[in-house]
Amino acid sequence: MHDELIAQAQAWLTEDPDPDTRTELARLLDAQDHTELAARFSGTLQFGTAGLRGELGAGPMRMNRSVVIRAAAGLAAYLKTQGHDNGLVVIGYDARHKSYDFAQDTAAVMTGAGLRAAVLPRPLPTPVLAFAIRHLGAVAGVEVTASHNPPRDNGYKVYLGDGSQIVPPADIDIAAEIAAIQSLTTVPRPTHGWDTLDDSVLDAYLTRTDAVLAKDSPRTARTVYTAMHGVGKDVLLAAFARAGFPPPALVTEQADPDPDFPTVAFPNPEEPGAMDLAFAKARETNPDLIIANDPDADRCAVAVRAGDGDDTGWRMLHGDEVGALLAAHLVHRGATGTFAESIVSSSLLGRIAEKAGLPHVETLTGFKWIARAEGLRYGYEEALGYCVDPDGVRDKDGITAALLITELASQLKEEGRTLLDLLDDLAVEHGLHATDQLSVRVEDLSLIAAAMRRLREQPPSELAGLRITRTDDLTQGTESLPPTDGLRYTLDGARVIVRPSGTEPKLKCYLEVVIPVASRADLPTAHAKASTLLESMKRDLSRAAGI
Repeated sequence: MHDELIAQAQAWLTEDPDPDTRTELARLLDAQDHTELAARFSGTLQFGTAGLRGELGAGPMRMNRSVVIRAAAGLAAYLKTQGHDNGLVVIGYDARHKSYDFAQDTAAVMTGAGLRAAVLPRPLPTPVLAFAIRHLGAVAGVEVTASHNPPRDNGYKVYLGDGSQIVPPADIDIAAEIAAIQSLTTVPRPTHGWDTLDDSVLDAYLTRTDAVLAKDSPRTARTVYTAMHGVGKDVLLAAFARAGFPPPALVTEQADPDPDFPTVAFPNPEEPGAMDLAFAKARETNPDLIIANDPDADRCAVAVRAGDGDDTGWRMLHGDEVGALLAAHLVHRGATGTFAESIVSSSLLGRIAEKAGLPHVETLTGFKWIARAEGLRYGYEEALGYCVDPDGVRDKDGITAALLITELASQLKEEGRTLLDLLDDLAVEHGLHATDQLSVRVEDLSLIAAAMRRLREQPPSELAGLRITRTDDLTQGTESLPPTDGLRYTLDGARVIVRPSGTEPKLKCYLEVVIPVASRADLPTAHAKASTLLESMKRDLSRAAGI
């Protein structure tokens, strides 16, 4: 067994083009560290609808140049089977460790395969890449990013020519082409021949961002902004300046790209502590709202002053709350078209769309599905992802979402109201839709599979005293949804969905309760009841799943 492992590692070492990972692997071989070698050579990173994502390091179970070159070669081969022999592939990248190298390797492989390649001029937000695909008429795009994962990770996200991320069967076909590559020596990698784009694509994107705002709308809301050590700052500041908003006050400690993300445990606005510096800046500057992007700026988080008379208190809005606010704002502006969301997002969007007489669609989790909704005008998912300009960016976009929520805050400010006031209006009109999440991060992935198995074999009959009236095992698919690993429970006045995360080692449980509200005077009681139910549901669900 050890001999086979050593032979695999030595064969990999001879082909590895990266001196950093070669040194790392040689050190493991010299030390005969069989445990670590086994962790890296026990299989291969699986290419799926999220592309690739994993920890940086040597070997087929890590993200490295060898793995990326194989992925790029597989994608190139797939594109040629689709008749795109001379098609353009646009490549973007964030500011993580190795992102630039992975982007250059991808461009070299595409060029060597006879395709045309163009690389964005520097680390830029993912939505700029998604825009560039459609703007330039490319047949595919690649974004090198691990989004909001820990510093040690990187990833490889693939888009096709419609500007949206791949879905089956494209992922399976690309994976088969990757698996067919026996050796890196068979992959031509010229040292030149591709284009590095100038700022004209970014300028076109910024011109497009103006279109998400209503003509002559108020632009008075003051913001605090954090880029979370990512690539969003310059593009967001440029978009805000073009729009005529006051310049955001920056969280300077997190403003510039830093692949080590030194001020946060996880560079995700949803994680505990990640927004602390932004809250501190808000206490200094007294803005109307706080805006945060994740490191590749495709997500947008919003925080507001807590509505309990506490001038120092700020709270993050749930993704579902921002999703409803943006929907209500677009309806108020007369938007038409389909409003789409993932199945784990709040059912409030459906109520808003129904009242406005607009089509509403639920999809599987992820913008790769939301973006494909027919006639899409607006799409969102609770994980802080919003698509407010689907004709320009067929993916979530944290820059345009920030513009739109700031426009809404400005409009409400002119009326002497806040985002929380509008949320109260929506609760009175449609019922209080309160959502929460139970998210369990694991080191051992088998714990997630065990929890799902336990829920299937010993299903709960009630949660928080609410009877479960229907259970859907989503592996079977439904009339409107393809199969996915998940469970959906319908309760009296509530809904729960349990699924493994597609991008992180987490089991995620999404909870929603709906409390009827007769008047604004009933809101405090409704909020208290919802909070109690959600906490009780989390406890019962955790017990049922054994986590």
